[in-house]
Amino acid sequence: MSKITTELLLERAVPKSTRLRKIETLNLSKLQLKTGDLDPRLFSRLRHLQKLDLSDNLLDKFPNSLTLPDLRVLNCNNNQLEDVTALKQFPLLEELNYENNVYLTDITKLANHVRRVNSRKLTSKVTAHWEEFFRDQLPEKYTAEQVKSIKKKFLKSVQTNVVYGPSSLSEFTRWRVKMIAEEFLTCSLGLELNTDTETEENMDENEEESAESSKEAAEEEAKVTVTPRKRKRNRSKSRFGRKKSRSQAKTEETVPNPRNSSQEEDDSAPDKARASNEPAKEATPEQGDEGTHKNGEKIPKGQSNRRSSQLPGEQKSQEQDNGVVNLTPVKNSKAKEDISVEPLHFLQCHSKGNSREDFKTQLWSCVFEPLLDCAPRKDPIVSCSRTVATCGGESVCLIDCETGVVLKKYKVATEEFFSVAWTTLPMVISDSRKKSHNILAAAGRRGIVKLIHVAADFCYGEIKAHKKPIATVCFSPTQETHLFTASYDKRIVLWDIGIPDCDYNFKASQLLVLECLSVPLRIALVPTCPEQYLLAGCEEGCFTWNIKLEKEEKSRPFEASFKFPDEEGEMSTSHRVDGLAFLNDDVVVSKSSKPGCIYLWSWSRSFDSKGKGSQRTVSAVILAELEWSTTDLSYLTLSTCPAKLHVFCGDEQGSVWIYHLSNYTTAWSSAKGKHSDKRIPPTQILKWPELQANGEHLSEVYINNVITDPTFTYLVALTSVNITAIWKKS
Repeated sequence: MSKITTELLLERAVPKSTRLRKIETLNLSKLQLKTGDLDPRLFSRLRHLQKLDLSDNLLDKFPNSLTLPDLRVLNCNNNQLEDVTALKQFPLLEELNYENNVYLTDITKLANHVRRVNSRKLTSKVTAHWEEFFRDQLPEKYTAEQVKSIKKKFLKSVQTNVVYGPSSLSEFTRWRVKMIAEEFLTCSLGLELNTDTETEENMDENEEESAESSKEAAEEEAKVTVTPRKRKRNRSKSRFGRKKSRSQAKTEETVPNPRNSSQEEDDSAPDKARASNEPAKEATPEQGDEGTHKNGEKIPKGQSNRRSSQLPGEQKSQEQDNGVVNLTPVKNSKAKEDISVEPLHFLQCHSKGNSREDFKTQLWSCVFEPLLDCAPRKDPIVSCSRTVATCGGESVCLIDCETGVVLKKYKVATEEFFSVAWTTLPMVISDSRKKSHNILAAAGRRGIVKLIHVAADFCYGEIKAHKKPIATVCFSPTQETHLFTASYDKRIVLWDIGIPDCDYNFKASQLLVLECLSVPLRIALVPTCPEQYLLAGCEEGCFTWNIKLEKEEKSRPFEASFKFPDEEGEMSTSHRVDGLAFLNDDVVVSKSSKPGCIYLWSWSRSFDSKGKGSQRTVSAVILAELEWSTTDLSYLTLSTCPAKLHVFCGDEQGSVWIYHLSNYTTAWSSAKGKHSDKRIPPTQILKWPELQANGEHLSEVYINNVITDPTFTYLVALTSVNITAIWKKS
């Protein structure tokens, strides 16, 4: 028998009611309700219900025919929802609360539905307001002064009188109304609002006359206009469809450089020019975007204010209202083969204190989220993962590469994150069933690994892995709970992070310690034997360790070090290896301190030359060299896309070097293949766009890291100036 009866509904109405059809607010929280308790026949009598609270129950889904035609606000926090697509049956839904539904992983379609409903309603109200109060004020033949006067009055009036949605979103609604009104005047009525240079002054007057809350929203919002370069600046033609709510502003911190950490923790003296030594300050949560509060830490939710552009041509500019940001893509340098890659978004989502003036925070690591085999994305357009985790400063962000929306943000005020990595764990859910969920590990200066269950917006634990900063982390591809952490304490540690139970209890244990002669910077597991050998690029060489757990030693020295040619052509082990990745099962790509060169070498032939004896230093069997920048600047790391046989590396001028190497791998697989003295040129070089902030050119843009998703659909570049650049392959 259902727990919900007519008597219960009347009793739980706010205020109590004598008729179901009179109920407008209903509180059904904390009743241990299950999906079967929601009787569509009974709920269909709640014809005028506007607010429904179903929080703190046991719902795993919604029935498809609840028939609540007037529902505006729904609270379903703290349930067991796995899917919310049935909520699209509520045509007027304005506000949805869904925190702490552990198994809920994708609400994109519903969110888009709610946004479309809001836009339609607001557009209708704005149009009606014009027709009723302002249409007759505009003569058939009007002057520029009349246009400006009516525009000023209309924008002020419409923001004051058009009210819609919950009060918690009033500031966002005011901003949205203003955008819709400007678009209405420009497009629907054909009024050219920016008739002369006085337009901007009038806009400023309007903003001053607005409420203070609107001014704050405008300051947090990255309002971007994409226009042809030769046109005058026209704020009224802003593509407001790309703008997001103020609820996700830019979380910022200026990071002390890993180079500085290296200097403090080790004898090495990396480049200082890119460092920023401002101390970290305690984070202040952004109003309206906080998620759950766990372990004293906050994971904001919603959409991000971002500097984003979609630039189809070579001569496009991007301008921002408060402090102009101009982005002009430079023509790409291409070899014979044409790789068509277009810029999608330029995001500033790691800023310190949400300051749009922060162009100092360094961004270091990014990695694409793996797709869950048991829960593939339902969007047919998405054939691969398009969510990327980025880190820099005090925050970790999850970004949808297609839309440019910052889906989630995780922030620790006293931390500066250097590395992130994904794994997929089979977590126990109801009835002792297991379901796969993605877990994100993030680490940095404090030597602590944070474990984040992203779908639940919950940092469920931490591992105090090292007493010095962690340079990089990676998970084993075969053992999902095995995590390697490489630290400035000159150790690489293998951890078993365990699998959290339904209450997020877990037990982490240390399995192995690999002793290094210098600071490990990059690590990679050998694809053909990931449970036996690990390769590391360090401050003073490239080394490999036997990581087989069957061996008794829990603390191990390196098994072999590799020699590479120095600038004089002599083989040497003394070199900094700050880029390391496998192109396929055997070919290693590494970048060392030799300027203008990236090496490709054979793992198997190099390691096999060690033999069974005690020889621990071997020469790397070089297969080829890639032509690269002649800079001696370190820590510009590289990456590979094994499925497409591509190599990517950024440089000190903001460019991304792309190498397509499928035509070379056959020759490399031959044991008789010889190293050619001729370097392989890049297939293409993506040039950094001309970028200005507040009228000043942003110079010295370094690409710290660049990666692609496994299918090379999206390319993400992290910079030294707090900009995440996202490109898409056509």
